[in-house]
Amino acid sequence: MDWNEFPTPCYIVDEKKLKENLMILRQLEQDTGCHILLAQKAFSMYALYPLIGNYISGTTASGLFEARLGHEEMGKENHVFAPAYKEKDMAELVKLCDHIIFNSFAQYEKHRKTVAAWNSGAEPVRISERGSAPGKDAGAGAKVSVGIRINPECSTQEGHSIYDPCAPGSRLGVTFAEFEKGLAALGMERGTDGAFELPADIEGLHFHTLCEQDADDLLTTFSAFEEKFKLYLGKVKWLNMGGGHHITRPGYQIDRLKELICYVRDTYQLEVYLEPGEAIALNAGYLVTEVCDIVHNGTDILILDASAACHMPDVLEMPYRPPLRGGYPAGEKPYTYRLSSLTCLAGDVIGDYSFEREVHIGDRLVFEDMAIYSMVKNNTFNGIPLPGIMLLTEDGTLHMVKEFGYEDFKGRLS
Repeated sequence: MDWNEFPTPCYIVDEKKLKENLMILRQLEQDTGCHILLAQKAFSMYALYPLIGNYISGTTASGLFEARLGHEEMGKENHVFAPAYKEKDMAELVKLCDHIIFNSFAQYEKHRKTVAAWNSGAEPVRISERGSAPGKDAGAGAKVSVGIRINPECSTQEGHSIYDPCAPGSRLGVTFAEFEKGLAALGMERGTDGAFELPADIEGLHFHTLCEQDADDLLTTFSAFEEKFKLYLGKVKWLNMGGGHHITRPGYQIDRLKELICYVRDTYQLEVYLEPGEAIALNAGYLVTEVCDIVHNGTDILILDASAACHMPDVLEMPYRPPLRGGYPAGEKPYTYRLSSLTCLAGDVIGDYSFEREVHIGDRLVFEDMAIYSMVKNNTFNGIPLPGIMLLTEDGTLHMVKEFGYEDFKGRLS
């Protein structure tokens, strides 16, 4: 492939690598009976949803627009979780989603009548059959299954507290104390087992605590969750263990994950859901950029037409150092450069890299692992153009899926 044949900046998604990830996930579904859902917050290239839908069970959303996208473009299982829902959004979500997860009992109480009204006219569908048919049409479809998000109060992340739902003061999920307090406020009574009964319309529990982590962290989290909520696992129909699972990363502890899923299914007779985002398109994308200028101020600085702030925000938010084809740690090779961008943000720096050869104006650089959390988070700060989106097919052919221009910048303003 000639990296000089197309306009930059540009994202390229590698179909072959995407399929390799999807085959791992499909095998996991087949081996354990779990349901794998694409977390659209990480990867929403909907031109590939028909392909992805051939391998996994469906999509999960963080709000109305993602729910609509999953419904329209994949049409399989469609779950949604948000910290809070607006009433007008819930009126649409019940038509689009078969699972709706609430972040608090207050949200559950606020919207339960809307869900109940929808369910009173919907077709009953067993959970194991969800997603086996095309997406629901507005006004008809399967019943909505309601769940509550749990905070297991078990943090397994080192650093990156911005992505830790179990950090102190987290707004995400209900702690055990608040869970039982909420049930008591609903007037539910304790049974002989010591646990409160659940409302009949609460069918599942959900937790999501991981970020780019292995199965051992999931096992630690589940152990803490099970210790608190064991009695309630016998009162629901499904358990969603969220995302952050790096299932398709080389060396991932997939056998331990399979053992956990089978344990949950066999012990509690629950349907198990996982919502990986990164694992779907891990290492399956690139961001190609051109060197526009080289300036000198104590170090050699490459001015690129790609931007950390605009095109790969996690570089600044996490922060992290994106892999660069032919790039090495600063000082390791003869030529070291600081990689920056066209924006006016002084801190819009991607990182310091060294190269075996001297870099010149007009050269192209290729950042790797750029399919995830890039297209979904990019922006047009400073009027910087959005990168085009291309697909590298299995036969080595490149074709442009979508290009963006001035109207895309102007259209989001007024």
